[in-house]
Amino acid sequence: MNKLFRLLLFSFILCTTIWCCSSSKGKNIPDVSNINATAIIERLDQELFALDTTNVKEGLDKIMQAHPEFMNIYLNVILRDLTAPNQTPDEMVRSFISTSQIRGLYDTCMIVHNDIPALENDFEQAFKFYKYYFPDKATPKLISYISEFGLGTFAYGDSLIAFGWDFYLGNDYPYNLTYFPRYIQKGMTRDHIVAKSMEALMNNEVGDPKGTRLIDHMIHNGKILYLVDQLLPYTPDSIKLVYSQKQVDWCEENELQMWTHLLGENLLYSSKMRDFQKLITPSPSSAPQMPPESPGRSANWIGWQIVKKYMERNPDETLEDLIAETDAQYILDKSKYKPR
Repeated sequence: MNKLFRLLLFSFILCTTIWCCSSSKGKNIPDVSNINATAIIERLDQELFALDTTNVKEGLDKIMQAHPEFMNIYLNVILRDLTAPNQTPDEMVRSFISTSQIRGLYDTCMIVHNDIPALENDFEQAFKFYKYYFPDKATPKLISYISEFGLGTFAYGDSLIAFGWDFYLGNDYPYNLTYFPRYIQKGMTRDHIVAKSMEALMNNEVGDPKGTRLIDHMIHNGKILYLVDQLLPYTPDSIKLVYSQKQVDWCEENELQMWTHLLGENLLYSSKMRDFQKLITPSPSSAPQMPPESPGRSANWIGWQIVKKYMERNPDETLEDLIAETDAQYILDKSKYKPR
Protein backbone atom coordinates (compact mmCIF):
# COMPACT_ATOMS: atom_id res chain seq x y z
CA MET A 1 0.00 0.00 0.00
CA ASN A 2 1.33 3.43 -0.93
CA LYS A 3 2.86 5.15 2.11
CA LEU A 4 1.00 8.41 1.45
CA PHE A 5 -2.30 6.56 1.09
CA ARG A 6 -1.71 4.71 4.40
CA LEU A 7 -1.01 8.03 6.08
CA LEU A 8 -4.19 9.59 4.70
CA LEU A 9 -6.23 6.54 5.71
CA PHE A 10 -4.83 6.61 9.24
CA SER A 11 -5.60 10.34 9.51
CA PHE A 12 -9.18 9.77 8.37
CA ILE A 13 -9.73 6.95 10.90
CA LEU A 14 -8.17 9.03 13.67
CA CYS A 15 -10.35 12.06 12.88
CA THR A 16 -13.47 9.91 12.69
CA THR A 17 -12.67 8.30 16.04
CA ILE A 18 -12.05 11.67 17.68
CA TRP A 19 -15.35 13.04 16.29
CA CYS A 20 -17.35 10.04 17.56
CA CYS A 21 -15.74 10.21 20.97
CA SER A 22 -16.26 13.96 21.29
CA SER A 23 -19.91 13.66 20.21
CA SER A 24 -20.61 11.09 22.95
CA LYS A 25 -18.20 12.44 25.55
CA GLY A 26 -19.24 11.72 29.12
CA LYS A 27 -22.33 9.75 28.13
CA ASN A 28 -23.37 6.34 29.38
CA ILE A 29 -24.63 4.95 26.10
CA PRO A 30 -26.49 1.62 26.28
CA ASP A 31 -25.75 -1.21 23.87
CA VAL A 32 -28.69 -1.45 21.46
CA SER A 33 -27.03 -3.66 18.87
CA ASN A 34 -29.36 -6.59 19.65
CA ILE A 35 -32.56 -4.52 19.39
CA ASN A 36 -34.46 -4.96 16.16
CA ALA A 37 -35.89 -1.81 14.63
CA THR A 38 -36.94 -1.23 11.06
CA ALA A 39 -37.09 2.18 9.43
CA ILE A 40 -38.71 2.34 6.00
CA ILE A 41 -39.59 5.75 4.60
CA GLU A 42 -42.94 5.57 2.87
CA ARG A 43 -42.62 7.81 -0.18
CA LEU A 44 -45.91 9.65 -0.34
CA ASP A 45 -44.17 12.24 -2.48
CA GLN A 46 -43.47 9.65 -5.17
CA GLU A 47 -46.97 8.18 -4.95
CA LEU A 48 -48.62 11.57 -5.39
CA PHE A 49 -46.42 12.76 -8.24
CA ALA A 50 -46.93 9.43 -10.05
CA LEU A 51 -50.71 9.96 -10.16
CA ASP A 52 -52.39 10.26 -13.53
CA THR A 53 -53.48 13.91 -13.67
CA THR A 54 -56.37 12.97 -15.97
CA ASN A 55 -57.75 10.58 -13.35
CA VAL A 56 -56.50 11.69 -9.94
CA LYS A 57 -59.47 10.44 -7.94
CA GLU A 58 -58.90 6.69 -8.34
CA GLY A 59 -55.24 6.80 -7.32
CA LEU A 60 -55.82 9.36 -4.56
CA ASP A 61 -58.57 7.24 -3.00
CA LYS A 62 -56.10 4.35 -2.66
CA ILE A 63 -53.48 6.59 -1.06
CA MET A 64 -56.04 8.01 1.39
CA GLN A 65 -57.16 4.51 2.38
CA ALA A 66 -53.56 3.42 2.96
CA HIS A 67 -52.53 6.51 4.94
CA PRO A 68 -55.66 8.05 6.49
CA GLU A 69 -53.96 9.89 9.38
CA PHE A 70 -51.27 11.49 7.27
CA MET A 71 -53.52 12.35 4.33
CA ASN A 72 -56.01 14.06 6.64
CA ILE A 73 -53.25 16.41 7.79
CA TYR A 74 -51.65 16.71 4.36
CA LEU A 75 -54.85 17.68 2.59
CA ASN A 76 -56.49 19.79 5.29
CA VAL A 77 -53.46 21.53 6.75
CA ILE A 78 -50.50 21.42 4.39
CA LEU A 79 -52.08 21.66 0.92
CA ARG A 80 -55.29 23.47 1.79
CA ASP A 81 -55.57 26.69 -0.24
CA LEU A 82 -57.48 29.20 1.88
CA THR A 83 -58.27 31.22 -1.24
CA ALA A 84 -60.14 28.22 -2.68
CA PRO A 85 -61.95 26.68 0.31
CA ASN A 86 -64.36 24.68 -1.84
CA GLN A 87 -61.72 22.66 -3.67
CA THR A 88 -62.17 18.91 -3.49
CA PRO A 89 -59.17 16.74 -2.54
CA ASP A 90 -58.90 15.62 -6.16
CA GLU A 91 -58.80 19.19 -7.44
CA MET A 92 -56.32 20.21 -4.77
CA VAL A 93 -53.88 17.40 -5.55
CA ARG A 94 -54.26 17.74 -9.32
CA SER A 95 -53.45 21.44 -9.13
CA PHE A 96 -50.47 20.79 -6.87
CA ILE A 97 -48.76 18.05 -8.88
CA SER A 98 -49.52 19.72 -12.23
CA THR A 99 -47.85 23.04 -11.42
CA SER A 100 -44.50 23.28 -13.20
CA GLN A 101 -42.87 25.07 -10.26
CA ILE A 102 -43.90 22.30 -7.86
CA ARG A 103 -42.75 19.60 -10.24
CA GLY A 104 -39.41 21.35 -10.54
CA LEU A 105 -39.14 21.41 -6.75
CA TYR A 106 -39.99 17.70 -6.60
CA ASP A 107 -37.32 16.90 -9.21
CA THR A 108 -34.75 18.88 -7.20
CA CYS A 109 -35.66 16.98 -4.05
CA MET A 110 -35.22 13.65 -5.84
CA ILE A 111 -31.74 14.69 -7.00
CA VAL A 112 -30.57 16.06 -3.65
CA HIS A 113 -32.08 13.28 -1.52
CA ASN A 114 -30.81 10.32 -3.51
CA ASP A 115 -29.34 8.24 -0.67
CA ILE A 116 -32.48 6.98 1.05
CA PRO A 117 -30.92 3.80 2.54
CA ALA A 118 -28.36 5.88 4.47
CA LEU A 119 -31.12 8.04 5.92
CA GLU A 120 -33.18 4.96 6.83
CA ASN A 121 -30.12 3.56 8.61
CA ASP A 122 -29.89 6.75 10.68
CA PHE A 123 -33.57 6.48 11.60
CA GLU A 124 -33.11 2.80 12.42
CA GLN A 125 -30.34 3.62 14.90
CA ALA A 126 -32.54 6.26 16.56
CA PHE A 127 -35.45 3.80 16.74
CA LYS A 128 -33.24 1.21 18.46
CA PHE A 129 -32.64 3.68 21.28
CA TYR A 130 -36.35 4.59 21.23
CA LYS A 131 -37.31 0.94 21.74
CA TYR A 132 -34.65 0.58 24.44
CA TYR A 133 -36.05 3.48 26.48
CA PHE A 134 -39.72 2.99 25.54
CA PRO A 135 -40.07 -0.81 25.15
CA ASP A 136 -43.87 -0.76 25.21
CA LYS A 137 -44.17 1.62 22.29
CA ALA A 138 -44.33 0.61 18.65
CA THR A 139 -41.85 2.01 16.16
CA PRO A 140 -43.40 5.06 14.45
CA LYS A 141 -44.10 4.97 10.72
CA LEU A 142 -42.05 7.29 8.51
CA ILE A 143 -43.60 9.26 5.66
CA SER A 144 -41.99 11.78 3.32
CA TYR A 145 -43.73 14.46 1.29
CA ILE A 146 -43.35 17.73 -0.62
CA SER A 147 -45.16 20.76 0.80
CA GLU A 148 -43.75 23.74 -1.13
CA PHE A 149 -42.23 24.92 2.16
CA GLY A 150 -45.50 24.65 4.04
CA LEU A 151 -44.48 22.36 6.91
CA GLY A 152 -41.09 20.84 7.62
CA THR A 153 -41.54 18.01 10.14
CA PHE A 154 -44.30 16.79 12.42
CA ALA A 155 -45.29 13.78 14.49
CA TYR A 156 -48.80 12.41 14.84
CA GLY A 157 -48.93 11.15 18.41
CA ASP A 158 -46.27 8.47 18.70
CA SER A 159 -47.37 6.45 15.67
CA LEU A 160 -46.23 8.60 12.74
CA ILE A 161 -43.33 10.89 11.81
CA ALA A 162 -43.59 12.89 8.59
CA PHE A 163 -41.11 15.27 6.99
CA GLY A 164 -40.94 17.38 3.84
CA TRP A 165 -37.93 16.87 1.57
CA ASP A 166 -38.10 20.48 0.41
CA PHE A 167 -37.22 21.75 3.90
CA TYR A 168 -33.87 19.93 3.80
CA LEU A 169 -32.34 20.95 0.47
CA GLY A 170 -29.36 22.64 2.09
CA ASN A 171 -28.84 26.03 3.69
CA ASP A 172 -27.42 27.37 0.41
CA TYR A 173 -30.48 26.42 -1.66
CA PRO A 174 -31.52 29.64 -3.49
CA TYR A 175 -35.09 29.67 -2.15
CA ASN A 176 -33.85 29.24 1.42
CA LEU A 177 -31.37 32.08 1.03
CA THR A 178 -34.15 34.39 -0.17
CA TYR A 179 -37.04 33.54 2.15
CA PHE A 180 -35.59 32.19 5.39
CA PRO A 181 -33.37 33.99 7.93
CA ARG A 182 -29.90 32.59 8.49
CA TYR A 183 -30.68 31.07 11.89
CA ILE A 184 -33.49 29.04 10.28
CA GLN A 185 -31.39 28.06 7.25
CA LYS A 186 -28.92 26.30 9.55
CA GLY A 187 -31.47 23.55 10.18
CA MET A 188 -32.45 23.05 6.54
CA THR A 189 -29.93 20.34 5.72
CA ARG A 190 -30.12 16.57 5.40
CA ASP A 191 -28.16 16.22 8.66
CA HIS A 192 -31.11 17.70 10.57
CA ILE A 193 -33.88 15.40 9.28
CA VAL A 194 -33.53 12.71 11.94
CA ALA A 195 -32.87 15.15 14.80
CA LYS A 196 -35.91 17.27 13.96
CA SER A 197 -38.02 14.13 13.56
CA MET A 198 -37.00 12.85 17.00
CA GLU A 199 -37.62 16.31 18.44
CA ALA A 200 -41.17 16.30 17.02
CA LEU A 201 -41.76 12.82 18.47
CA MET A 202 -40.44 13.79 21.92
CA ASN A 203 -42.37 17.05 21.87
CA ASN A 204 -45.54 14.98 21.60
CA GLU A 205 -44.39 12.76 24.45
CA VAL A 206 -43.67 15.69 26.78
CA GLY A 207 -46.76 17.73 25.86
CA ASP A 208 -47.16 21.43 26.62
CA PRO A 209 -45.36 23.32 29.41
CA LYS A 210 -47.31 23.22 32.68
CA GLY A 211 -46.71 26.88 33.46
CA THR A 212 -46.01 30.24 31.88
CA ARG A 213 -42.80 31.21 33.70
CA LEU A 214 -39.42 31.16 32.02
CA ILE A 215 -38.34 28.28 34.27
CA ASP A 216 -41.37 26.26 33.08
CA HIS A 217 -40.38 26.77 29.44
CA MET A 218 -36.70 26.13 30.15
CA ILE A 219 -37.29 22.80 31.86
CA HIS A 220 -39.89 21.75 29.28
CA ASN A 221 -37.54 22.48 26.36
CA GLY A 222 -34.59 21.09 28.31
CA LYS A 223 -36.49 17.81 28.72
CA ILE A 224 -37.02 17.55 24.97
CA LEU A 225 -33.34 18.21 24.29
CA TYR A 226 -32.38 15.63 26.89
CA LEU A 227 -34.71 13.03 25.38
CA VAL A 228 -33.46 13.69 21.85
CA ASP A 229 -29.90 13.37 23.16
CA GLN A 230 -30.70 9.91 24.52
CA LEU A 231 -32.10 8.82 21.16
CA LEU A 232 -29.23 10.36 19.19
CA PRO A 233 -26.21 10.03 21.48
CA TYR A 234 -23.69 10.16 18.65
CA THR A 235 -25.18 13.22 16.94
CA PRO A 236 -23.31 16.49 17.59
CA ASP A 237 -25.01 18.95 19.95
CA SER A 238 -24.81 21.56 17.20
CA ILE A 239 -27.27 19.51 15.12
CA LYS A 240 -29.71 18.98 18.01
CA LEU A 241 -29.60 22.67 18.92
CA VAL A 242 -29.42 23.98 15.33
CA TYR A 243 -26.35 25.95 16.41
CA SER A 244 -22.93 26.40 14.93
CA GLN A 245 -20.15 24.75 16.90
CA LYS A 246 -18.99 28.25 17.84
CA GLN A 247 -22.38 28.91 19.43
CA VAL A 248 -22.26 25.61 21.35
CA ASP A 249 -18.83 26.60 22.62
CA TRP A 250 -20.14 30.02 23.65
CA CYS A 251 -22.86 28.46 25.80
CA GLU A 252 -20.40 26.10 27.47
CA GLU A 253 -17.93 28.91 28.18
CA ASN A 254 -20.59 31.31 29.49
CA GLU A 255 -22.87 28.97 31.44
CA LEU A 256 -22.24 30.62 34.81
CA GLN A 257 -22.67 34.13 33.43
CA MET A 258 -25.95 33.22 31.72
CA TRP A 259 -27.36 31.64 34.86
CA THR A 260 -26.25 34.57 37.02
CA HIS A 261 -27.89 36.99 34.59
CA LEU A 262 -31.22 35.13 34.64
CA LEU A 263 -31.24 35.22 38.44
CA GLY A 264 -29.99 38.79 38.73
CA GLU A 265 -32.58 40.16 36.31
CA ASN A 266 -35.42 38.20 37.95
CA LEU A 267 -36.18 36.51 34.62
CA LEU A 268 -36.38 32.94 35.91
CA TYR A 269 -39.86 33.37 37.40
CA SER A 270 -41.16 35.98 34.98
CA SER A 271 -44.37 35.11 33.12
CA LYS A 272 -44.01 37.97 30.63
CA MET A 273 -43.18 36.26 27.34
CA ARG A 274 -41.94 39.50 25.81
CA ASP A 275 -39.19 39.59 28.44
CA PHE A 276 -37.71 36.22 27.50
CA GLN A 277 -39.11 35.14 24.12
CA LYS A 278 -35.71 35.13 22.38
CA LEU A 279 -34.32 32.97 25.17
CA ILE A 280 -36.63 30.07 24.31
CA THR A 281 -37.73 30.49 20.67
CA PRO A 282 -35.70 30.49 17.42
CA SER A 283 -33.91 33.82 17.12
CA PRO A 284 -30.63 35.11 15.69
CA SER A 285 -29.41 35.74 19.24
CA SER A 286 -30.68 35.99 22.83
CA ALA A 287 -29.98 39.73 22.95
CA PRO A 288 -30.88 42.02 24.65
CA GLN A 289 -31.19 39.62 27.61
CA MET A 290 -27.80 38.12 26.68
CA PRO A 291 -24.75 39.45 24.80
CA PRO A 292 -25.15 39.86 20.99
CA GLU A 293 -22.91 36.85 20.30
CA SER A 294 -25.21 34.56 22.30
CA PRO A 295 -27.34 32.16 20.22
CA GLY A 296 -31.13 32.30 20.33
CA ARG A 297 -32.88 29.91 22.72
CA SER A 298 -29.90 29.98 25.08
CA ALA A 299 -32.21 29.43 28.09
CA ASN A 300 -33.24 26.09 26.54
CA TRP A 301 -29.59 25.07 26.63
CA ILE A 302 -29.47 25.90 30.35
CA GLY A 303 -32.70 23.94 30.85
CA TRP A 304 -31.00 20.98 29.21
CA GLN A 305 -28.07 21.23 31.64
CA ILE A 306 -30.50 21.35 34.58
CA VAL A 307 -32.30 18.22 33.36
CA LYS A 308 -28.94 16.47 32.89
CA LYS A 309 -28.02 17.20 36.50
CA TYR A 310 -31.46 16.08 37.69
CA MET A 311 -31.08 12.74 35.93
CA GLU A 312 -27.51 12.29 37.16
CA ARG A 313 -28.65 12.81 40.77
CA ASN A 314 -31.63 10.52 40.31
CA PRO A 315 -30.17 7.50 38.48
CA ASP A 316 -33.25 5.34 39.14
CA GLU A 317 -35.45 7.73 37.14
CA THR A 318 -36.44 6.45 33.71
CA LEU A 319 -37.17 8.66 30.74
CA GLU A 320 -40.85 7.95 31.30
CA ASP A 321 -40.45 9.16 34.90
CA LEU A 322 -38.83 12.33 33.63
CA ILE A 323 -41.68 12.95 31.20
CA ALA A 324 -44.24 12.36 33.96
CA GLU A 325 -42.61 14.89 36.31
CA THR A 326 -44.20 18.20 35.31
CA ASP A 327 -43.08 20.39 38.21
CA ALA A 328 -40.24 22.53 36.86
CA GLN A 329 -39.33 23.86 40.31
CA TYR A 330 -39.06 20.32 41.67
CA ILE A 331 -36.66 19.35 38.87
CA LEU A 332 -34.58 22.48 39.46
CA ASP A 333 -34.40 21.89 43.23
CA LYS A 334 -33.55 18.19 42.92
CA SER A 335 -30.91 18.89 40.27
CA LYS A 336 -28.90 21.05 42.70
CA TYR A 337 -27.80 22.85 39.56
CA LYS A 338 -24.62 24.88 40.06
CA PRO A 339 -23.01 25.92 36.76
CA ARG A 340 -19.29 25.93 36.36
